[in-house]
Order: sequence, then C-alpha cells, then structure tokens
Amino acid sequence: MADRLVLWDVDHTLIATRGVGREIFSEAFQRVTGRPLEHQAEITGRSELVIFRETLALHGLPRDLVDFPTYAAVLAEGYTRRAAELRERGHALPGAAAAIEALSSELGVVQTAATGNVRPVAELKLQVFGLDRHIDFDIGGYGEDAEVRADMITVALRRAQADPGNAIIFGDTAADVEAGVTTGVFVVGVATGRASAQELADAGADWVLPGLEDTSAVVGLVRSLPRT
Repeated sequence: MADRLVLWDVDHTLIATRGVGREIFSEAFQRVTGRPLEHQAEITGRSELVIFRETLALHGLPRDLVDFPTYAAVLAEGYTRRAAELRERGHALPGAAAAIEALSSELGVVQTAATGNVRPVAELKLQVFGLDRHIDFDIGGYGEDAEVRADMITVALRRAQADPGNAIIFGDTAADVEAGVTTGVFVVGVATGRASAQELADAGADWVLPGLEDTSAVVGLVRSLPRT
C-alpha cells in the first residue's frame, strides 16, 4: 500500500522513441493482418487497444480479425527484437532519470506507470533507457487494461491500494490531464509532447511543468500530497 503513489505516463513524458515506435507498430500490424500499414489511428493519449482497433477500421478490416492479446504479443516481440535500435535512436527525456531516482528516496512514495502502452512494451521502453529500476510495474495501469485512460488510472489505484487523494500523475497530453481530473488524482501536465503548457492548463492540470529538468519541483509536488 502506497502512502503516495506517483503515476508516470511513458511516451513524451519520460522517453521519446524518435520514430522507432511507429515502425514497430507498422511491422506488427502487417504481421497479424497480412496488410501493409497505410493509415494509423491517432495515438496521442490513447490506449494501444483503441489504436489497434481503429487502425483496423481505417483499413476496412473487422475489429475481431485478430484478437488483441495476439497483436500485443507480436508488438512486444518487435520491441524486444529492436531494443538496441530503440536505445540508439530514441532517448530518455531530460530530467526523467533524475526525477525517478530522487523520488525513490522519498519515504512512502511508490512509482508506477499509467500508460496506453501494453505492459511488456512499457517495461521494455523504460528498461532500455535505464528508467525501470524504481518503477513497480505490478501496480500500473496499461493499454490492455482498459480503453479509457481514466480507467487505467483506476486500475492502478486499485492495484496499489491507493486513495486518489494520495496519488499524482505526470503526463504530457490533455488526455492524461482529463483522466487525472476524472479520477481525482493530482495532475501535473508536462509540456514535452504536442500539447503546450497552456493547453495542459486549459485541460484542467493542477500544475504544469515545462519538463522534468527541475528535480526539486517534481519532488516538491509529490511531497505536497497528503500521506495516508
């Protein structure tokens, strides 16, 4: 049970894949459908489950053509196979490693992921860039857990046995912000993705950071949470 639960979005909050992610998605889509990827559904702030389903529809394919666990396994295999390339082309975002490391020393703080990625992919992405050591993946919320992002947070809160008032999410999209508002957790918008700081504030973020470089600010926001 966490005194204070930190929920991290992954893509564009902690890491950037620099195009490798889309290439792996394309490969996985073709492997499971037999069709080359021509159009990809919007991915920002969305679950892998919804992205795959809508991408099938964009190609005129039935949503039950491939069961999602099969696709997710193929996707995860692609990330594993191309891990070295991901490490070379992608990168951890500035301040991400320092923030996670600093929070690991805070008494009663537990860190996990709340991401649209399926769990094996989230784990590999963070492991590749050395960001996984202090993340408790067992209590996270992932793209296979729910279609709606707020429900992923709810899953993580339940797994961590945490109260929303003792939880904080760091995310770069309006969807992260709106999900946090819906579930009652403290929301920190991180303006390292497509959304501007103003857009994150307008979506309802409790606080907005330009990035994670200011470790003391990140730690201070987590310390401001009430403890159970």
